[in-house]
Amino acid sequence: MQKTLIARVLPAALLTLASGTASAAGFQLLEQNASGIGNAYAGSAAVAENASTIFFNPAGMTQLQAREVSAGLSLVRPSFKFTDQGSSAGALAGGAQDAGDWAALPNAYLSWALNKDLYVGVGMGAPFGLITEYNRDWIGSAHSIKFDIKTININPSIAWRVNEKVSLGFGVNWQRMEAEYVRRAGIITTPLPLASTFATLDADDDSWGWNVGALFTLSDATKVGVSYRSKIKHELKGTLEFSGTAANLHPLTTGVSAAADVELPDTFILSLSHKLDSRWELLGDVSWTGWSSVDKVDIMRTSGLLLGTPLEKAQTLDTDFQDTWRVALGANYQLNDAWKLKFGVAFDETPVKNAEKRLTSLPDNDRIWFSLGGQWKPNKGSAIDMGVSYLHVEDTKINNGSASDPSKGLVKGEYDSSVWILGAQYSMSF
Repeated sequence: MQKTLIARVLPAALLTLASGTASAAGFQLLEQNASGIGNAYAGSAAVAENASTIFFNPAGMTQLQAREVSAGLSLVRPSFKFTDQGSSAGALAGGAQDAGDWAALPNAYLSWALNKDLYVGVGMGAPFGLITEYNRDWIGSAHSIKFDIKTININPSIAWRVNEKVSLGFGVNWQRMEAEYVRRAGIITTPLPLASTFATLDADDDSWGWNVGALFTLSDATKVGVSYRSKIKHELKGTLEFSGTAANLHPLTTGVSAAADVELPDTFILSLSHKLDSRWELLGDVSWTGWSSVDKVDIMRTSGLLLGTPLEKAQTLDTDFQDTWRVALGANYQLNDAWKLKFGVAFDETPVKNAEKRLTSLPDNDRIWFSLGGQWKPNKGSAIDMGVSYLHVEDTKINNGSASDPSKGLVKGEYDSSVWILGAQYSMSF
């Protein structure tokens, strides 16, 4: 069925704005608001301080004013610096540039009370994203030159205040995913000059998921929030195009339709907020992400020769991810009526099992968040949040190569990585 012009143009514009690179482990993006950056997203499912609670726990809308809007922008700057320690890639010997760069992640939310106990809302954000980009002549270019994943997520939600102690929330999620994967076709020169040929996969998909949450007010000082977001399976469809010396010399290296299935993981959050006194508030978070859903990605032909078979071994991404945990602790200090200071630390576990399973397209490792932020209320109905985080990433070993697939070669070495996150959010009730 033919899409309308708006249906084509609007998602494309949002995806351009929401292109990002993973700041949480794997290629998850926690920056669904900027107001949580200062706390390293501790207490994310319990605080409900603005309409962005729609993403983290829709039940939190019952804690808001009758009508609230919130919009923000986060800037993420990862760094992935590779040092070769014995790679084997035929004639390829080039060094790698820093594979990270700045990315912008917008978000926007609206919450509306239908009556004192029933709220509706809608949110927009980018929950998953990744971009790594190397120079074309680097030693690992048969593994990856560019890997770019973009998502946009629209999340209509509803919340019900059961009583003064319990609130429940539910949402549906329309999600669009786009993927681009560029690499050198191989390091061998026979039977085709693959080392000077490049393959580009472009694919996209729209799919649906859901999320639920509950908020428990244990006392005037203490709240506990729980939330769950479902897996979303994307059946990506697109094209594989070749350029360079061998692009038109063989029927297997001509442009063909292609498809790949990717099941993005589900997540669970348990959060706590507790006010010690009129100035200090403590926040905590334990979250789980089901990354084992991303086991292996086979890019399949959907037209041309070898229909329904893997395009080639080099077009299989052996991710073999494992489920992960994240733990965050934070605190708020109410300096005066207008200013609140925010602090946070977190440990974020990688889904990558070991150096042999680590991909050049995702040189991920465990990371520790150090966060600081502030909130300024110029008047009773509005607030401006600002935050900054530095993510320390452990030195990251890679030893990715396979005797069964020599065309990609062996990438062996170490990454020196880190991430900076800056964000600002404006929230208003009316």
